[in-house]
Amino acid sequence: MDQAVRELSYAQAIQEAMAIALESDERVFLMGEDIGVYGGAFQVTGDLVERFGADRVIDTPISELGGAGVAVGAAVTGLRPIFEFQFSDFATLAMEQIVNQAAKMRYMLGGAVSVPVVMRFPAGSGTGAAAQHSQSLEAWLGHVPGLKVIQPATPYDVKGMLLAAVADPDPVMIFEHKLLYKTKGPVPEGYYTVPIGKAEIRREGRDLTIVATSIMVHKALEAAKTLEAEGIDVEVVDLRTIRPMDKETVIESVKKTSRLLCVYEGVKTLGVGAEVSAMIAESEAFDFLDAPIVRLGGAETPIPYNPELEKATVPQVPDILAAVRSLATGSR
Repeated sequence: MDQAVRELSYAQAIQEAMAIALESDERVFLMGEDIGVYGGAFQVTGDLVERFGADRVIDTPISELGGAGVAVGAAVTGLRPIFEFQFSDFATLAMEQIVNQAAKMRYMLGGAVSVPVVMRFPAGSGTGAAAQHSQSLEAWLGHVPGLKVIQPATPYDVKGMLLAAVADPDPVMIFEHKLLYKTKGPVPEGYYTVPIGKAEIRREGRDLTIVATSIMVHKALEAAKTLEAEGIDVEVVDLRTIRPMDKETVIESVKKTSRLLCVYEGVKTLGVGAEVSAMIAESEAFDFLDAPIVRLGGAETPIPYNPELEKATVPQVPDILAAVRSLATGSR
């Protein structure tokens, strides 16, 4: 029998995934600051502490390094913790445990242990939280061998990818854009997974490929509707996973359209789009290009508090429209 499908918000889909994981596996538990009675900084954890108790939904002290260390240690002993950071920016306080411990233990111990920890990072700009609470740092962690880094863009994907992350034997870092929490979409009931490491073509097109991540997928799709009326047929590829990256899907899309625009919120320099661009330049798709690859990323500045300046530092739909129009008419 097919699973019933409902409209859930992105936040509800995450909460449902965590509830299913808690119900189905006694090794799973949640950790994080204010995730208990308060329900999490963005109310994602909700009432899970009431349903599963304070021994499985654990409020931690204000120490990201300490909390991450406990989560990594618990994972090594065979448990499956899900650790929530209040903001992705606070990963900077726990990089020792993430980069030097979680990512390397399996390798350094010759495969004798695994580290099945999931870390959740509310990320991105748009909430007026300013420079220390609005960054997109997925490329930092994507640089580290041993970590898996995902950026689900829809409620369906975030539920399925979170459940896949819990089942994964390696550490999985999940970046959840804060502006997506209230967005809604169809989500099946019950257990299902969405594969880590597989991109999704959100819109078929023939003239140009946009490779986008997280909230930029939605902005790219919005731009594609406007461009369609102008006779420009855009293909939108939702990368979904930063590491390991789905090279095959991106390469085949670029070979079909012969033009590539990378759109991502993180700072342009050394960002996700730089890796996608290099991947295409080093592949057979390079010979299919009819114009140079274009990257549209965040500005080279901290995120401002002022809302208009904040918008100006990350790509918006008009920026995507302008980039596509220029690229569609350009040639190599």
